[in-house]
Amino acid sequence: MEYYGTHVPLNQIATVTAPDARTLVVQSWDQNALKAIEKAIRESDLGLNPSNKGDALYINIPPLTEERRKELVKTARHLAEEGRIAIRNLRREALEKLKKLAKELHLSEDDTKRAEGEIQKITDEFIAKVDEMVEKKEQEILH
Repeated sequence: MEYYGTHVPLNQIATVTAPDARTLVVQSWDQNALKAIEKAIRESDLGLNPSNKGDALYINIPPLTEERRKELVKTARHLAEEGRIAIRNLRREALEKLKKLAKELHLSEDDTKRAEGEIQKITDEFIAKVDEMVEKKEQEILH
């Protein structure tokens, strides 16, 4: 959210509690920020509508409809893809560092290929973990 011209995570300017399974209460440490928090929640793509009680925001979480569940699955898939992209970017950076290191230390081609294979193995392992987590989350959301 925007707070005095800077983007700040909500948990750095407020406490979020859950008094029951369908309600969240957001209490800002700075009462002047309450309106900005309310605006940020309304403008988010979460589909939540907070009510301002003066000292805190009360957010009732509606039961999930089939349409909303499908939207959440799309969001989960999108976040998983962002995670895969981040992992691939890390692989690319690691391969670049390996090439630079191989050149500086005059590593053999076999050692370089072995290290590249290890990097790819680690990359595949973490991408598989992301795939597994998103699959579990999809099943959880849809049921």
